[in-house]
Amino acid sequence: MKKNLLAIAVGAAVVMPGLALADGPTVYGKVNVSLENAEFDNGVDSSEDAWELNSNASRLGVKGDFDLDVAGLKAIYQAEFEISVDDGDKGGETFSQRNIFGGLKGSFGTLKAGKFDTPTKKAQGKIDQFNDLSGDIKNVLSGENRVSNIIQYSTPTLGDLVTLNAAFIPAENDDIDGDGDPETGLADTISVSLVAAKDMFYGAVSYDADMVDELITDETGNSPTIDITRVVVGLKPGNVELGALYQVAEEAESAPGMDKGEESSYILSAAFKIDRVKLKAQYGMTEADVSDEEVTQVSLGADYKLAKASKVYLYGTQLEFDLADTEETIFGIGMEHKF
Repeated sequence: MKKNLLAIAVGAAVVMPGLALADGPTVYGKVNVSLENAEFDNGVDSSEDAWELNSNASRLGVKGDFDLDVAGLKAIYQAEFEISVDDGDKGGETFSQRNIFGGLKGSFGTLKAGKFDTPTKKAQGKIDQFNDLSGDIKNVLSGENRVSNIIQYSTPTLGDLVTLNAAFIPAENDDIDGDGDPETGLADTISVSLVAAKDMFYGAVSYDADMVDELITDETGNSPTIDITRVVVGLKPGNVELGALYQVAEEAESAPGMDKGEESSYILSAAFKIDRVKLKAQYGMTEADVSDEEVTQVSLGADYKLAKASKVYLYGTQLEFDLADTEETIFGIGMEHKF
């Protein structure tokens, strides 16, 4: 009987968007599925068009908080997993871990620990108009990391405007810098951001040190970690959305007599809403300092809002590496339903 009641409660939470079980977690998720046509050109010959059905980071999760009997504190928690709507297989698994953490929240701010997006990744805000699709900004710049064993403190909003986020990641005996000795420190990697948001304005600046990641265009193989500085500005005047991102990323170490790989990235995005329709465009470019490689991505699309939490869309994106003389062109049509 208890199992039946639990099944009914969870089913009701899934059917009704954002419904919280009494004194329990909120069940939420997103289904984003698209039918896409992709063509790859390596400068010698073009591949045939390939059709694919993609799941685009569809997810299922639970989250919530509850009061503690100490100093006005709340316990917070989230467990979010990616699901593959297209074939039910995510790297051999039905579910793969996304943002999962536990923590405390109070007048002092928020403290959480687990596996989740770094402050630098979150610093992009919502300027990526093609997030989770093939036009995602992660194709042209580093820093879009979700990491394990991360501990983060976030201040309350200061002056009704600014929030500071500071995270550190112990390497737990992994040799993240490639020098042959395992790292055992408390903060072998750090990620910090300062975010300002009020009315139509959004701005952020962030920095990562010794982040396990790779450069997009200037990877030399001399360092498995990189340092990243990111600046983001977003504006939403009326029905218009404008976004800009500038980033410098470089390898944290270099071999004797070798230059560090370094690259500069730029993202510009814009959208305009007309009733239920949202027209959007995005341009991204990354330039390498050592290799002189240059990668560009241009994306165009349109969303049609069916309801507050549902839409259909179509888009096209082209990703090009200059020196490698490769080009990938993708066109897609899809739907997204949030619950």
